[in-house]
Amino acid sequence: MRQAVVKQQTTIGAVIGTAMFFITAMGLTAYFSFAAIQGDFGHFRRVQIEADEAALQVQLAQLRAEHAILENKTRRLSDDYLDLDLLDERARKVLGMARGDEIIIR
Repeated sequence: MRQAVVKQQTTIGAVIGTAMFFITAMGLTAYFSFAAIQGDFGHFRRVQIEADEAALQVQLAQLRAEHAILENKTRRLSDDYLDLDLLDERARKVLGMARGDEIIIR
C-alpha cells in the first residue's frame, strides 16, 4: 500500500512538472512572439522606420534640388560670372525699384 501512495505522488508530481514546463514554454513563446512583432525592434517598428526613411529620402531630394538652384543663382551673381539680368531682377525685387517707362502691376 505504501508503494501505491508513493507511486501516485510521483505520478501527480510528474504531471504537475510537465504542465508547468509546457505553461512556461508557451508563455515564453508568446512573450518573444509579441516582442518580435510589437516590440521596439519588432516588425511593425521596422515598417515604420522604412516609411520614415522613404519620406526623408523624398525630402532630401527636394532639398538637394533647392540647393542646386541656390548654388546656380549664387554662381550667376558672383564676381567671376555676373548675370546682369538676374542682378537686375534681384535689385528690383529687393529694393522695389523700377524704370520710369515701366508699368507695375500688383
